[in-house]
Amino acid sequence: MAKICVVGSVNMDIVTYVNDIPVRGQTVNGKKLVETAGGKGANQAVAVAKQNKDVALIGCIGDDYHGDMLLQRLREYNVDTSKLKQLQDTASGKTSIVVEDSGENFIIYLEGANKKLDKGYVRNTIQAEKNCEVLLVQLESPYDVVLEAMKTAHEQGIKVILDPAPSNHVTDELLQYAHLVLPNEQETREITGITITDEASALTAATIFKQKGIEQGVLKVGATGSYVFDKQDMTFIDAIQVKAIDTVGAGDCFAGAFASAYVDGLSLVEAAKHANIVAALKVTKAGAQDGIPTQKEVKDFCAERNLPCYVTK
Repeated sequence: MAKICVVGSVNMDIVTYVNDIPVRGQTVNGKKLVETAGGKGANQAVAVAKQNKDVALIGCIGDDYHGDMLLQRLREYNVDTSKLKQLQDTASGKTSIVVEDSGENFIIYLEGANKKLDKGYVRNTIQAEKNCEVLLVQLESPYDVVLEAMKTAHEQGIKVILDPAPSNHVTDELLQYAHLVLPNEQETREITGITITDEASALTAATIFKQKGIEQGVLKVGATGSYVFDKQDMTFIDAIQVKAIDTVGAGDCFAGAFASAYVDGLSLVEAAKHANIVAALKVTKAGAQDGIPTQKEVKDFCAERNLPCYVTK
């Protein structure tokens, strides 16, 4: 199988479910609280693994109780954890998440062990991973580490897919090493200054990305759909209407599913349509990783909805 490497964060998500997200100064009753495996890097690696692709995760966890749990869950999902460092006397990364009935959420991130991932280790690991064809990165890891990972991938002839979240860490220096970018509405606005409202504004945003050196990508516009740009071509993909239960990790699910299809040689539009289906199914289930559908669940969903199925293997 083709090899995908993910450099990114591994966290324990502490999720509180409420009827409505509180405003400042307000106290609301919670419905339930759960601890579940998360982190953008780990979520994306799990999304790849659940699409039956070979994936290695490069990152750091602590030697605490949560670190042991995170390591066990990744192995259960068949993610290659041999490149995951478990650091002594270090707390694992954590996120505090509040999810309301609509599925919308807000998140507070504590870096923990993630901030101790170092450039030298990442560079050496990517150089040694001879079968890697695609590098998938996000920005919950230290900026200099992500930049080093992308530079090293370029030197090795590895395609780099950047999920630019959180977008306040994105720079033009970083973007020049990405082959593909997968921003949501807010990230596109923060990087390009363009709010996407229609195809014309999507074309303007894509033009700005091209000026920054990125000629291919998917501009996600939430419940509306997404715009795929490939050099001079622009294609709109309609969103799949579902009842959202939990949107936590939906973007990570999209990125992992996209990379899984892309590494198998599907076109950008086909890969985006596949990712669209996988992410839509994910938001109907709770849990950043538990809610990510398997390949079989994707096939069943496509058959039920009479959707084209882009599963390749």
